[in-house]
Amino acid sequence: MLESFCIDLEGLPATEDFGRRLGALLFPRAVVGLIGPLGAGKTHLVRAIAEGLGLRNGAVSSPTFVLIQEYEARLPIYHFDAYRLRSEGEFFDLGAHEYFDGDGVCLVEWADRVPGCLPRERLSVRLEITGETSRRAIVEAVGPRYEAIVRGLREAHPAEGAAG
Repeated sequence: MLESFCIDLEGLPATEDFGRRLGALLFPRAVVGLIGPLGAGKTHLVRAIAEGLGLRNGAVSSPTFVLIQEYEARLPIYHFDAYRLRSEGEFFDLGAHEYFDGDGVCLVEWADRVPGCLPRERLSVRLEITGETSRRAIVEAVGPRYEAIVRGLREAHPAEGAAG
């Protein structure tokens, strides 16, 4: 079963709040795929998720050129960027599957470029640009632990609804 949730994020503070709430709900071995066009705020959302996981210094940067950044928080954070990769094979060669099997949280920007490398059970967050700083986040969960995250987000934002 696919559980989904859609929320309109009216500005950067709303995006940051959403990301922190999401980060607080994540668990060891969680995989979150982030999807959206350039400038949609994927890295900004990752910063907020990292804060929700307890990262204190806020020094999250885009891993576009290094491909993977690692951060220490309540759970280790592994931040991937598949934008510059030419194939799913290159992502696999990074050893991503070893990170997925570890005890941390994996946040994968441009996850739509490497869908065959991602675990079947995961959370996907699609960001759509709706204004200069406003976004729509469509969250889709596959697997019971991820469905619980969607329910937790829905409870925190009862005015929002199911994606559709």
